Amino acid sequence: MAPAKKAPRRLERAFAFKVLYGLSFSPPTSEEDLREAFLRSPDRPETMLDTAHGEQGYAWRLVFHVWKGRESLDGAIASFSQNWRIERLGKVEATILRIAFWELMQDSLDVPPKVAINEAVELSKQYSDEKARAFVNGILDAAAKARDAGLLPRL
Repeated sequence: MAPAKKAPRRLERAFAFKVLYGLSFSPPTSEEDLREAFLRSPDRPETMLDTAHGEQGYAWRLVFHVWKGRESLDGAIASFSQNWRIERLGKVEATILRIAFWELMQDSLDVPPKVAINEAVELSKQYSDEKARAFVNGILDAAAKARDAGLLPRL
């Protein structure tokens, strides 16, 4: 039997968004709770139905690292969202920004800043409104410029 094909990153990113968004209403208290929520999610793409593959895939990396680094990510987001505390952002926008900031703040990740921004805007188009889309795009554009200048902290 041939090994299962990996899900495209866009699909994994969208799945990670759904998991993280759901967890914003009922946050896990441990890594084990996080893993259970990830594995139980009904929206997991067919290409991620294999538990071992799903946990090692890009979606799991996003869910785990965004959950684990939430405070650092929120601090970075707050520094670019003038007059907007993270608590004031909608859960959709905060989740999208956390994912994109995690991608932008990685040294070893092979996601170019333009891709991270585009993927975040695409998630905004699907799950948010036009004003939020422009807001997300503006914050991420400023963060990408800061990254290029070496001013965005790395995780």
